[in-house]
Amino acid sequence: MKHVIALDVGGTGMKAALVGADGTLLYEARRATGRERGTGAVVAGILDFAAELRDHGHHRYGRPAVAAGVAVPGIVDSERGVAKYSANLGWRDLPLRALLSERLAGVPVALGHDVRTGGLAEGRVGAGRGTDRFLFVALGTGIAGAIGIDGATEAGAHGYAGEIGHIVVRPGGPACGCGNRGCLEALASAGAVGRAWAAASGVPGADAADCARAVAAGDPGAVRVWREAVAALADGLVTAVTLLDPRTLIIGGGLAEAGETLFTPLRAAMAERVTFQRLPAIVPAALGDTAGCLGAGLLAWDLLTGSAGPGSYAGAAGHGAGSGPAGSGPDGGPAGPGASAGSGTAGPGSYTVSESAESHKSDESAESHKSDETNETESTPDREVSA
Repeated sequence: MKHVIALDVGGTGMKAALVGADGTLLYEARRATGRERGTGAVVAGILDFAAELRDHGHHRYGRPAVAAGVAVPGIVDSERGVAKYSANLGWRDLPLRALLSERLAGVPVALGHDVRTGGLAEGRVGAGRGTDRFLFVALGTGIAGAIGIDGATEAGAHGYAGEIGHIVVRPGGPACGCGNRGCLEALASAGAVGRAWAAASGVPGADAADCARAVAAGDPGAVRVWREAVAALADGLVTAVTLLDPRTLIIGGGLAEAGETLFTPLRAAMAERVTFQRLPAIVPAALGDTAGCLGAGLLAWDLLTGSAGPGSYAGAAGHGAGSGPAGSGPDGGPAGPGASAGSGTAGPGSYTVSESAESHKSDESAESHKSDETNETESTPDREVSA
């Protein structure tokens, strides 16, 4: 059976799958990222995991994977296949596409930004299926988005498109990890809501889920915290709607797990703020934590088909319930989206690792949106999903 390898790399865990041409998840596995062992170990773990998946596919389906896709956090140069910077994982100018292609016997490899990759899956085969224009927003530890146009996501001229978490909605407000004050991320992310509720309730370690439960129970302090966060979120999202005019607004991440406790007041708050604008359909994400793997699989299949449109994964429904570079990179011309890794990109020996804390604040913030950092890597067994 023809299939591709899909990898979704997070701060503490990696999710992976073998994905069929119709989007079927044939096999799923999870591993710890192992960042406590250093950046070199993280990179080795990614390569080993990919090789393990290739071997499994060859044994189980009689042939190795025909391509691979990988989604990573931080600053990503998808065209050149370089993971430019990750504060959490410690790399800088990592030629991950070339390294993976070499390890996988030369198959073509696609590299993507984690939120844009998850947004790609939601837009094509998830909550935005059939929509020509969508905006996917992940409300996790931070906030980031993916701008979807005709079945593809827009990276922008420098790779920062979709960083909606850094729209300033309360000038002079709380400090943000990017170095500014009053950013949407500092007021309306799951992390921000958790911090505000912990302070208001006097319960150290209280999080956004605790706040949502208290709101549902009618706690006035929780209602106040929640209302302020929803107001900030509505201000930021209306700005995005005004600029982008999406047909569908897809909300995912940890905060979206509150369901209608979030969506009912958010829809009302946005309706109060628009004048001439047309509000999009505001819907929860549908793919859960499979979005990253499905999106990485889409990137891989796009390499083979030469398309980046809604036709990929035809019939692939029901997979789940429910971001330029920081510094100058290696020289070399860009490789086209369908090229094999290594053409015109940095060589495998030319990257650096960053174990120290001398990180760019804006780059740290750009990868703080992940809502599933626990990933349950130790407790979730590998499993065959479909024959």
